[in-house]
Amino acid sequence: MPDLCSLRDNDSNPQHTASRVRMRVVAVSVMMAFMLYLDRVCLGEIVKSNSFLGDFPDASKEEIGEVLGAFFFAYALFQVPSGWASDRFGGRAMLTFYILAWSLLTGLSGMAGTLGGLLVARLAFGVVQAGAYPTSSGVIRRWFHFRNRAMASSFVSMGGRLGGTLAPFLTTLLILQLSSWRYVLYLYSVVGILAAAAYWIVVRNRPEDHPRVNADEIELIGDLDTAEAKPDASDILPMLAAIIKSRSLWLNSMAQFCLVFGWAFLITWLPTYLKEEKGVESFLGSLMVTGVLAIAIPGQLIGGWLGNRAVRSLGHRWGRIAPLSATCFLASLAYVGCSSFDSVWMIVACCAMVSLMTDIGNPTVWAFMQDIGGRNTAAVFGWGNMWGNFGAAASAIAVPRLMTIGRSIDGVSSGGQSLVFLTCAGMYMLAGLAILGTDATKRIRQPTTPSIR
Repeated sequence: MPDLCSLRDNDSNPQHTASRVRMRVVAVSVMMAFMLYLDRVCLGEIVKSNSFLGDFPDASKEEIGEVLGAFFFAYALFQVPSGWASDRFGGRAMLTFYILAWSLLTGLSGMAGTLGGLLVARLAFGVVQAGAYPTSSGVIRRWFHFRNRAMASSFVSMGGRLGGTLAPFLTTLLILQLSSWRYVLYLYSVVGILAAAAYWIVVRNRPEDHPRVNADEIELIGDLDTAEAKPDASDILPMLAAIIKSRSLWLNSMAQFCLVFGWAFLITWLPTYLKEEKGVESFLGSLMVTGVLAIAIPGQLIGGWLGNRAVRSLGHRWGRIAPLSATCFLASLAYVGCSSFDSVWMIVACCAMVSLMTDIGNPTVWAFMQDIGGRNTAAVFGWGNMWGNFGAAASAIAVPRLMTIGRSIDGVSSGGQSLVFLTCAGMYMLAGLAILGTDATKRIRQPTTPSIR
C-alpha cells in the first residue's frame, strides 16, 4: 500500500539528511482540498433537506438543478484565468486568497433569501474556487520530482475526496443538530478561514524560498525549471496558442468533460435519486452517498502508486495512458450495471465502483498536466479542469431532463433512470477512448532554461 513515506526520497539517490518541508506542503494542500470539496459538495445534501425546502417551498427540480450547475459553469470558465494568475503571481498568495474568498462566500450563501440570490452566490463561489486545483498542481510540480508527482498529487486529490465523502453525512448531521442549513454554511466558512491562514504560513512558491528547506532537500527535488521567469501579460496569447495547438491536451480535455459528466451525478443528484426514486430515508441515503465516495479514498493512493509504477514499467507516454484509460472503461461498465439492477444496494455498489475507478485514474490526470504544462502548469491544468467542470455543469442540468425524457418514452420511472445511467456509461467510454491518443512526453511549450531531470 502506498504511503507518504514513498514521497521522501528519489529512488535514484536517497537522502536521509534532507529536510521534509515538502511533506508539510502536502499536508496543508490536503487540508485545502478537504475544505474545497466539503464546501462544494454540501449543497447536494442541503437542497434535499427539509430545512432548505421549507425556505424555498416552490423550487422546482429544474431550478435546483440550475443552482447546482451554476457553480460548475463559473468554476469551469475561470480555470485558465485563475491558473494563469497563479503562474504569474505565485501559488502561495493566490491560493491563500482563493481559500479565504470561497470560505467567505460559503457564509454568504447561507444568507441567501431567494434561489436567485443563492445562484449568484454559487456563481461567485465557482469563480474563486476555480484556481484551487490548478494552483495546487503548480505548487506540487515545484516541490516534487516528476517521478513522484503522481503520488504527491494523489494525496492532495485524496483530501478533496475525503471532504466530498464526509460532506453528505456531516452536512446532514449538522443540519439535524443545528436545525438550519444556514448555520452549517456559517460553520464551514469559519473553518475555511482558518485553513487559509495555515496555507499562508506553511507554503512558499519555491523550495529554495523556504527558510526550513536544506540543500539536500533541494537536491532531492531536483532542478525542475524553477528558475524560469514568471509569465507576464505578454505571455498570455502565446500560452493560449500553445494550448490550442496541443492535440494531446484537447483529447485529455475531452476525456475530462466526459468522465466528470458521469462522476458528477454522484455528488449532485444521487442523494435526491435515492430519496425520491428509491424511497430511501434521508439519513440512510446520506450514509449511502458517503459510502459511495468513501470507498474511493484509497483509490487516490492506489492511483498515485499505480501512476508512478506505470511510468517506470511502460515508459512515460503509455504509463500515463494505461491507468486512466483502463479505469474509464471499468467505470463505464459499472454504470451499465446500474441500469441493469433494480435493487438499491446493487445500484449503490455499482456507483461505488464508478467512484473508485474515477479516483484511481485521477492522479494520472494531475501528473499529465504537470508533465506537459512546464512553467504554465497551473494554466494548463486549469484548461483541462475547465472542460471537466463544463461536464459537471452539463450533468447537473441534464439529469432531471434525462429523467423526464426517459419517462416519456417508457411511461415508467425506470425508463428515466436507465437513460441517465446509460448516458453516464457512454461518457466514460468516450473518455477512455480519448485518452488513448494523448502523449505526456510532449510539452505544450519548450522551457526557456535547460532543465535537469
